[in-house]
Amino acid sequence: MTDRVGIYPGTFDPVTFGHMDVIKRATKLVDKLVIAVAADTAKTPIFALEKRVKIVQEEVVLIGASAGIEIEVLGFEGLLVNFAKENEASLIIRGLRAVSDFEYEFQMSGMNSKLEPDIQTVFLPASEGTHFIASRFVKEIVRLGGSVEGLVSPNVRKELERHYF
Repeated sequence: MTDRVGIYPGTFDPVTFGHMDVIKRATKLVDKLVIAVAADTAKTPIFALEKRVKIVQEEVVLIGASAGIEIEVLGFEGLLVNFAKENEASLIIRGLRAVSDFEYEFQMSGMNSKLEPDIQTVFLPASEGTHFIASRFVKEIVRLGGSVEGLVSPNVRKELERHYF
């Protein structure tokens, strides 16, 4: 039997406890998880692609070991389905915080299925304690001098403070 590879794509600018929750739960669905850090995005990230990849790598190092699976963090450009095929993934894993997320993600999963029918999308709803966390809010809180304790790790907080101050 071949290993089931899943792709969890995102901008991760920065990676939050919401992302980490999805990552931990995704490890129960796959034998290998590839966290795909997007270079091509409509968003304007504050961190360069290489920096985002490095931060996510530091954050997930213990998760794969405790789950007993391989987690790889890679930056990517272009179509997600092409990246998924290159990494032999059969699943795309997406987190959902709200109904508005679902509408966008549902349309995206339909388009991805049209482009590559062998790759399925799996939606993981946000856990009760993380559904309100969004990277854009975290960045704004830090920029305005507020506390992001409980939203991101101390390492991510330091990176954000280094960027803004």
